[in-house]
Amino acid sequence: MAPALAERAGAVHEVPRGRVDEIAGALLGEVDAGELLVALGGGRVVDTAKALAAARAPGERPLVAAVPTTLSAAEMTAVHRRAEGADTSLPGVRPARVINDPALSASQPLAELAASAANALAHAAEGPATVRASPVPALAGREAARLIGAAYASGGQAPDRDALALAALLSGYTIDSAGYGLHHVLSQTLARFAGVGHGQSNAVMLPHTLGALERRGAPGTGALVALATDLAQRAAAVSLRELDVDEAALDRYADAAAERAELDAIPPRPDRDELRALYAAAY
Repeated sequence: MAPALAERAGAVHEVPRGRVDEIAGALLGEVDAGELLVALGGGRVVDTAKALAAARAPGERPLVAAVPTTLSAAEMTAVHRRAEGADTSLPGVRPARVINDPALSASQPLAELAASAANALAHAAEGPATVRASPVPALAGREAARLIGAAYASGGQAPDRDALALAALLSGYTIDSAGYGLHHVLSQTLARFAGVGHGQSNAVMLPHTLGALERRGAPGTGALVALATDLAQRAAAVSLRELDVDEAALDRYADAAAERAELDAIPPRPDRDELRALYAAAY
């Protein structure tokens, strides 16, 4: 997709499917990052590069540059899994250089793009609802949500990809400043334990978690339900049943989600029963 990057690289490493912590752990002994580690790809690729850099002491870390090929906004955040075997007490890494070209970052096929847009919309909606929220990132999130809605406003199948690319950047800035909460805990748990794709997990849960955020007084979240529902339909991620999630495992996923410390960021803290009910609603 960007051949000049590979031609000028000292080495090229393909990032396989799987969990970021396991992938980065396996690559630790193979990647000699030097002064610059460049990630070309989606959230898994960018997070792997961040994890590889974070495995080194702060004074020895390479700069991370990111060229995203999805709307994940991983390039805008310092949140990521740590490489297996690395010191998890070391601070995370945020890419120092980001090249967001809509021809790449909004290049996914339509269904995958809608799922990725749902992830960006979730960043925009949840960021202003956390205890770390502040006015400027909240305004960025509001503009990101507006751009996503405008990108799909025609009702056709071809959204405005430039608008989606900008929305992803703004929503990433929002969530990096404000932190994750209820929605991302539920979605990430599905991605990690149920084998649901990251974008699809966000798309299927967002119409339901927006209601939970609205009940907590999060501004503007209720107005986004129709857009989130449209994105879920476009992403073919309307229900957990259709995504082949085992209904009998929902209790286990709710248990795992309830243990996440990020839930403290959305008062009142969701309890296990509320998380289980949200999974049931999405089923």
